[in-house]
Amino acid sequence: MIAITSSQQLRGQLQTWRQERQSIALVPTMGNLHAGHLQLVKKAQQQADKLVVSIFVNPLQFAPGSDFESYPRTLQQDSEKLERLNVDLVFCPDVSVIYPQGMELSTKVIVPGLSEILCGKYRPGHFEGVTTIVSKLLNLVQPDVAVFGEKDYQQLVIIRRMVEDLCVPVKVLGVETVREKNGLAMSSRNQYLSQQEFKIAALLNSTLESVVKQAKERSYNTVAATADFQQIEQRAMQTLEANGFRPEYIKICHADDLSDAKADSGKSRGMRVLGAAWLGKARLIDNLTVE
Repeated sequence: MIAITSSQQLRGQLQTWRQERQSIALVPTMGNLHAGHLQLVKKAQQQADKLVVSIFVNPLQFAPGSDFESYPRTLQQDSEKLERLNVDLVFCPDVSVIYPQGMELSTKVIVPGLSEILCGKYRPGHFEGVTTIVSKLLNLVQPDVAVFGEKDYQQLVIIRRMVEDLCVPVKVLGVETVREKNGLAMSSRNQYLSQQEFKIAALLNSTLESVVKQAKERSYNTVAATADFQQIEQRAMQTLEANGFRPEYIKICHADDLSDAKADSGKSRGMRVLGAAWLGKARLIDNLTVE
């Protein structure tokens, strides 16, 4: 496995592969890799001849006072995991490589509308940081396909919109969420949970499953009003609060643009249930599709 830290070295290696007519896939990560990340790697390897995995803890997507400094950095262990999976190249740039003018003066990419709702409402500037770093990585690697996890479903929708709006010639592929045995979505931030909190955290997924079931029942009743969905969301929030969570939102959305779903439109456009809640020191997110 090739390990590269500079953009010049990266471009040189990519040029060699392209001259050999090799297709290229990209999996962007912030490291601290778990089974969910490795599933993305395996999926990406099926899509192209060569795979680039980036590891970069992006300061631009962390709000002041958040967990940027304490975010787990495990580059040695991550590299060993990637090497065992026969990853072709790992790109681990320094902050100065990604933001040579500093973050304040760096050009930023913004997807309006989608970036201010749901998680964006509670994490101002977060998705601006995400779209900026992803656009930089897409420009650096110019992959044929880029692979992201569906756990961060809002992020996936925003990146797809950005790619479409900016005419980026890349296929964006989403991969189903990998879960712990208790149903909790795998996340690097799960390690912030105590043993007791880890057990309780599974309730987020089961609560979303209940919301999916109720939304599905109402989606077949064209008389049902949007208010029904709002009541379902409120009851789900109350369930989480009663069990020690600090919920931010539970939302039944149209899957394509995350707008509020209505019972009579879900069948044609598809629906997704998204939720975010704090438990102890961990901010947990999850989502499920309404089949």
